[in-house]
Amino acid sequence: MPLKKKVLITGASRGIGRSILEAFSDENSFLIGTATSKVGLDTIQNFLSENKIEGKALILDLGKEESINNFFTTLKDNDLYPDVLINNAGITRDNIFLRMKDEEWSEVLDIHLNSQFKIIKNLIRPMLKKKYGRIVNLSSAAAAIGNKGQANYVAAKSGIEAMSKTLAREFGLKNITINCVAPGFIETDMTKTLEENYKEEIASQIPLQRFGRPEEVADLIKFLTSSEADYITGQTIHINGGLFM
Repeated sequence: MPLKKKVLITGASRGIGRSILEAFSDENSFLIGTATSKVGLDTIQNFLSENKIEGKALILDLGKEESINNFFTTLKDNDLYPDVLINNAGITRDNIFLRMKDEEWSEVLDIHLNSQFKIIKNLIRPMLKKKYGRIVNLSSAAAAIGNKGQANYVAAKSGIEAMSKTLAREFGLKNITINCVAPGFIETDMTKTLEENYKEEIASQIPLQRFGRPEEVADLIKFLTSSEADYITGQTIHINGGLFM
């Protein structure tokens, strides 16, 4: 394991991604956070600067091939290939199946599944040379139980889990672990828009009677990249308060 790890977190400006960035800030690590907008970029860079954390904020729009290629070039030119890769960035384009447009289906599959294929394929090569790497891909409880109006999202997350298992088998001999974390209902900007009575109804179905906190997800992800989790690979770890068991 490198003395000073480089940790790359996609979608690090808010929500779970921001909590992941904060969780790794107490380590001796160089943090690389991505965002799709200048506002998000500044948010990450300000956090790093204000807390005197070594790191860099980079633009990465997973929906644009040019942005992905420029991102790879920046990593190569600045020797920023990560030891730890956390694929967190994503979108939703919800619609019931019969009304779902082709572009709604394709965009979610491209940004979640296809872009992860490209990112992992490019960034795993330096890990192979070092014989060390930790990859955590964000999935969702929806991949296990389905969710009305999210056929695209569920298909993408299920694909990520299946891909992760296969890659764990392919790269285990090189000391690279690949796992998924599947959150349930978490307190983020997305869930804040839900009506209060609907949130209460959902919480009543969760044994712990509440939504999860982003930092709880971040702590689990951090654990999976630590030496304590060196023997864990090819797994999907659920964190959902007992929403399903």
